[in-house]
Amino acid sequence: MKQMHRTRRARVIEQIGAGVVILPTSAEAIRNADTHYPYRADSHFWYLSGFPEPEAVIVLDATHGKSILFCREKDLDREIWDGFRYGPEGAREEFDFDEAYVVSELDIRMLDILANQPEVHWPIGRNPVFDARVAGWLDLLRARARSGVEVPARFGDILVPLDEMRLIKDDYEIGCLRRAGKISADAHVRAMQTTRPGMNEYQVEAELLHTFVRNGARFPSYESIVAGGSNACTLHYSSNSARLNDGELLLIDAGCELNGYAGDITRTFPVNGKFSGAQRDVYEIVLAAELAAIAELAPGVAMNLPGDAALRVLVQGLLDLKLLQGSLDGAIESETYRQFYMHSIGHMIGLDVHDVGKRKTNGEWRTYQPGMCTTVEPGLYIRPAANVPEALQNIGIRIEDDVLITHEGHEVYTSEVPKQIDAIEALMAGY
Repeated sequence: MKQMHRTRRARVIEQIGAGVVILPTSAEAIRNADTHYPYRADSHFWYLSGFPEPEAVIVLDATHGKSILFCREKDLDREIWDGFRYGPEGAREEFDFDEAYVVSELDIRMLDILANQPEVHWPIGRNPVFDARVAGWLDLLRARARSGVEVPARFGDILVPLDEMRLIKDDYEIGCLRRAGKISADAHVRAMQTTRPGMNEYQVEAELLHTFVRNGARFPSYESIVAGGSNACTLHYSSNSARLNDGELLLIDAGCELNGYAGDITRTFPVNGKFSGAQRDVYEIVLAAELAAIAELAPGVAMNLPGDAALRVLVQGLLDLKLLQGSLDGAIESETYRQFYMHSIGHMIGLDVHDVGKRKTNGEWRTYQPGMCTTVEPGLYIRPAANVPEALQNIGIRIEDDVLITHEGHEVYTSEVPKQIDAIEALMAGY
């Protein structure tokens, strides 16, 4: 593990060539009074270090080829209350840094590190307090100009090259994503098996969390969406408090986080285990759209093509249901479909659920490459309206899988959750 992180830092140093990179981790967040939310390191910081503690900063001195960690001091008294701390010496050895110091020395040591460097890179604009801190170091260095000290003359956003590195997953990352996908899939299967009319949404959420934790993934990768009936027409619904009624659908959008890597699956199924005629009609459209998008995924394919393929299926389905009028191309051009489908086909997935990586460069769509991971998640959300028959009202359906781009094509590594209607109904019936 530590060799992997050291290799990543070496890649950054090689790309920068000369100068300094400064990358702080995320801060602890107060939940209430004197308690905190569970701590999670900044994803970029974690990618380069694997170091789990707050109040830490990575400094890469590309000019001299050194990686340096600043972290909390070793404090046996605080460990009684808060748990183990590595301290600088322990962290240097365990995470394979060239040097490590207590973070309280950061302001003093950064003046020497930055002196006579040609450039400095940090996450510019992401944290105004840290931006001001870097500016303060540079101002102090300028005061030394009469003694011959040179100040970095060029600034760069370190997240730009890091985002590009993170876009292509290595073997370790792919293994983590597959495992997170497997645990997430098991949780969705358990939810289908246990859902019954009369339950509350939060009871189904508890089944998801149970499966996550018992498999070593202590936290969801985002706030789980467990949306019954009309709640499924709210894209980011999170109350998870309503009663599940006979005859309604349940949309679950949920995934676990494992070793920092995210799972993200959506399934929609009937609370009573049987799709009605109208529910079946809408579901088959969304499923066909998802399959059409997935079929497009392969190396060299432009990133807009899967979404375009899914959109044509969705819009044709809306025309067939008489929810839209006119021609397929006309409905797409006028965007009248946005009454029922208002988001894109998916997003990259990795250390962040909505992971880093530009989909366009210089105004042109990028192409998929082996090692990229993306979600595919078409949906239809049919709220009551004058142009909507009563049988179709309050039907919200989304189907989402996680897909790895391979050299041969693609791998849907969350496919263990049923999504064909017959398979869902059989699972819920106990067959």
